Amino acid sequence: MTTVRLVCDSTADLEADFRLAHDVTVVPLKVLFGDEVFEDGVDLTATQFYERMRHSTVNPRTSQPTPAEFATAFTQATRSGASVICTTISADLSGTFASASQAAGALKDHDITVIDTRTATVGHNAIVHAAVEAVERGAGREEVVATIRSVMSNTKLLFSVETLEYLRRGGRIGGARALIGSMLDIKPILELRDGIIEPVARVRTFARVLDHLADAAVEASARWKAIEVTIGHADRPDVAHSLADRIRARAADADIRVIDVGPVIGCHAGPGAAGIAFRPLHLGN
Repeated sequence: MTTVRLVCDSTADLEADFRLAHDVTVVPLKVLFGDEVFEDGVDLTATQFYERMRHSTVNPRTSQPTPAEFATAFTQATRSGASVICTTISADLSGTFASASQAAGALKDHDITVIDTRTATVGHNAIVHAAVEAVERGAGREEVVATIRSVMSNTKLLFSVETLEYLRRGGRIGGARALIGSMLDIKPILELRDGIIEPVARVRTFARVLDHLADAAVEASARWKAIEVTIGHADRPDVAHSLADRIRARAADADIRVIDVGPVIGCHAGPGAAGIAFRPLHLGN
């Protein structure tokens, strides 16, 4: 019997085949186009979302899951007496962690651990993958939590957007606010650092963005010997796979996964965004 069950919110942007193959409960955030409400990854795929976003005159918004929705997921997950570990998007980017924590607090007779991952999308995705691997090899609650904490502390997440406007509109811009007004002919390179967006560099073209991201991953590979890389894209698979090819050509030991950035993160990053999360493949490194 599985003693640990995993729950995450939909900002982990888990791949469809991964969700089918592994036991992870996903609690969706919501995307709102005016009065229309869609559950992230349930009623609206990434492809459908970006197509609509490009042509809609309505600016999409996002909404966190309610405590009741988390409580339902937790109750179902603990029916067999299992411990539950729930990971959420950074609390500085969403109220999702607060909703999950409130639900866990109301279920005092259940063993539920809620973790603010301090990250999102590719970073959250890497955490869930590592947690699933730990659970499936028979790790108990404390070991799975330790694995999650280790991935959190050893992962670097860099990304770029076509425009800062979407981050500004959603209030998620963090330290990158200083770049507004100077973005006419440059592309920002940003880092999601301890849950907050911070500026790293500015370059002239998106090709230089890809150079910067690839260089960062390759340098990490040289330092750690082997790395896990998760690449995410907002409706730009060509960009993501080009970046993967660049890294593979220079870091043969890199374990690379490409994912779609889902509708919720896409609302704030905008179409064309691309990001990368990387960490030591062996966490003891």
